[in-house]
Amino acid sequence: MPKIKTNSSAKKRFKLTGTGKIKRKHAFKSHILTKKSKKRKRNLTKTGLIHKADVNNVKHMLGLK
Repeated sequence: MPKIKTNSSAKKRFKLTGTGKIKRKHAFKSHILTKKSKKRKRNLTKTGLIHKADVNNVKHMLGLK
């Protein structure tokens, strides 16, 4: 059987942490930034973790499961 291909869009969007959690970037930070507050834009810059309900799907797309 052939190897499972990694989803190219997923490998660009997600990274694994040292403990095996999956990091992601926040959305809504690319354009139309004038109406957003400084605090909101600053918090969107930081990375977050994906929700536990999405872990299995993302791991499958990354070829980890």
